Amino acid sequence: MAKHRGFKFMALGLALATMLTACAKTGSGPAGDPGSSTTGSEGASKVKITYWTPFSGGDGEFMDAMVKKFNEENGSIQVETLNNKSEDYYTKLQTSLASDQAPDVAVVHSARLPQFVPSGYLTDLDTLASENGVKWEDFNPTILDSTVYDGKHYSLPLDTHAIVMYYNKKYLEQAGVLKDGKPDLASSPEGFTDFLTKIQKAVPSDVAPLAQPNVRVDSYWVFWGLYNQISGGGTFYKEDGTAGLNNPQALKALEYVDSLYKSKLIPPNIDDAFKMFQDGKAAVLLTGVWGVGSFEKTQGLDFGVVPMPQLYDQPATWGDSHTLALPKHAKEDPEKQKAAITFANWIVQHGEMWAQAGHIPSVSKVLDSDAFKSMKFRSDYSATADFVKYWPRNPKQGQINDEVTKEFEKMMMNKQDAKTTLENADKAINKVLGK
Repeated sequence: MAKHRGFKFMALGLALATMLTACAKTGSGPAGDPGSSTTGSEGASKVKITYWTPFSGGDGEFMDAMVKKFNEENGSIQVETLNNKSEDYYTKLQTSLASDQAPDVAVVHSARLPQFVPSGYLTDLDTLASENGVKWEDFNPTILDSTVYDGKHYSLPLDTHAIVMYYNKKYLEQAGVLKDGKPDLASSPEGFTDFLTKIQKAVPSDVAPLAQPNVRVDSYWVFWGLYNQISGGGTFYKEDGTAGLNNPQALKALEYVDSLYKSKLIPPNIDDAFKMFQDGKAAVLLTGVWGVGSFEKTQGLDFGVVPMPQLYDQPATWGDSHTLALPKHAKEDPEKQKAAITFANWIVQHGEMWAQAGHIPSVSKVLDSDAFKSMKFRSDYSATADFVKYWPRNPKQGQINDEVTKEFEKMMMNKQDAKTTLENADKAINKVLGK
């Protein structure tokens, strides 16, 4: 019996080996298998690479269409995409990097690069770029600068997604503050307040002049934009590395943001400002460009979008960028790296497809293309890319922003004033920094 069992196990082993060999030849192995490949319709071998994104929502559909088009056009490369939920994306990416199971290409926000570059998790792209047709001069300098560390490029920027101003044309027309289809307001804090006050007096009582939530990060984004508009503003850390938010320029910007809540030009207890605007219950909304794709699909919503209003000395707004990075692996495969940089460069060069989601493409020539110019709204705010202001480069900036947001929420719920908010924010920042 033992002898018969031995033959059975040997036969089973041979069968499994044959199946695994067949899988390897057809590229049906695991997506993360570094040696996996696939075969095209004409029998030519393709290099298979994996691509991770945090685009689990509407953005994911646009990115999926881009990957599909790339796969159709490139006979030697096959890209497999994994769209992750944004809330746990970076935890999964960090785990994959630590366990040497990272994808070949990954979306990494500019604000997250300080978390990965100093740790040596991302590939320096300069050599790969020069060998595979990437031209850094193709990119908007402001956006590109957010990906450069110590003179080296660590990712290809895909876009900038910044805070812009959406407006409901019907309500602005009712208030007499719409001129040639654009908001008519003076470039000053007083001018913006007067603009919103006129709207408040003209629209139904259940319509918000300005919709902003009193929780989450939104008001912090608006503050950062206004703070950077003020001459001498924009400082987050002092020269000694300690917190530096508690200063006159920051107080000036934050007191203005607070005044919009206290005057009820931003009505209290707003949770979902995005939906309010989409439902026609808000005249103005300050949020990211990612709303364009959804708003233009909303039946009956006659809206416009312009850059963040300049209320102080120079234009500025908060923003971040999606970038395409190549995670490092213990043993790199030159063919997969070449395929990865080729794919990443194709994606950024076809930014007009990504612009359909509302984002501002990073490649300058895309903005000048007929395909981009033919899109409604996009050209109205594309200049934002020239004055977007990113968060400071600090490996703990994400955690720090969470703590500062908590202090802003207290202010918006009338638990503390702007001065106390900045004082407490500095204390929270220094605590995170261990200073």
